Amino acid sequence: MGGSMRVLFIGGTGVISSACTELAVAQGIELFHLNRGTQQVAVPAGVTTLQGDIRQPAEVAEVLKPYRFDAVVEWVAYEPAHIETDLALFAGKTAQYVFISSTATYQKPPVYYRMTESVPQYNPYWEYAQLKIACEEQLRAAYRQHGIPMTIVRPSHTYGNTKIPYVVGSGYIVVDRMRRGKPTIVPGDGQALWTLTHNSDFAKGLVGLLGNPQAIGESFHITSDEVLTWDQIARIIGHAAGVQPELIHIPSDLIQHYDATLGANLLGDKAYNAVFDNSKIKRAVPGYLATTPFTEGLRHAIAWHDADPARQRINVELDAVLDRICAAYQRAW
Repeated sequence: MGGSMRVLFIGGTGVISSACTELAVAQGIELFHLNRGTQQVAVPAGVTTLQGDIRQPAEVAEVLKPYRFDAVVEWVAYEPAHIETDLALFAGKTAQYVFISSTATYQKPPVYYRMTESVPQYNPYWEYAQLKIACEEQLRAAYRQHGIPMTIVRPSHTYGNTKIPYVVGSGYIVVDRMRRGKPTIVPGDGQALWTLTHNSDFAKGLVGLLGNPQAIGESFHITSDEVLTWDQIARIIGHAAGVQPELIHIPSDLIQHYDATLGANLLGDKAYNAVFDNSKIKRAVPGYLATTPFTEGLRHAIAWHDADPARQRINVELDAVLDRICAAYQRAW
């Protein structure tokens, strides 16, 4: 789509949105970021930053007054009130409103291993997913009743250089624990099928939907077609970290007993198979294909963290919780 398109990202400096920013600029899109400007994050040349807090609508309305956009992408809406604000702010100011939702909204537990965009949305375990479902419902109603030109996009566990993905505590902590010889927790028996998507691959799909008439009123997930078990994922991380990890298989409900946040993330998402049918995004964006295998993307992510000790941040409280969970499980033996 490129050319003279004018696009606004609400946010734009996160793990996923930063990759989309780079691709959009490379394709000639006139890109704007709206954010508070509190994060010292370098943005590519060609991005215009508009400073404003989306949670302060009156302030943002003033900032946006001179502009109209071909597409607005909302990266930081997490509850219906955020959508309500956006619908008021961008009425008549954009030809397409793109809401970044999540595949965590899909029915849990799933009744079929391979998911399309039309599976029921139901998640009794995780408030994050419940609120995303409510946001989607609000947008679909706005489309039906008022013709709001919306598009819903659902990522699933997308990562990049700055994020090492895992199932029980993501980030550098998993590498650190492996290198210190601590057990690596894998939920269940480690054989649940999971999909990890590199941010540069997700960007191909997202940017291809901007200004795309086939996307209006529709929802799309954008994921890799590579499917791995959690055991395989843990071993790939260990190999890239230069160690042989000690895997310990622990039931998800035991993990939930010790940490409600980890438990909600597991029972509301990562404890189940997550295999996605990407036919729909491939029809709307011809040529869409995720091309970064996890072995390659993960190797780059660990190298990025290893290059600077300041990037190797550890959540000490989480580390202690993981130790307690391991100890409790080992006592059972």
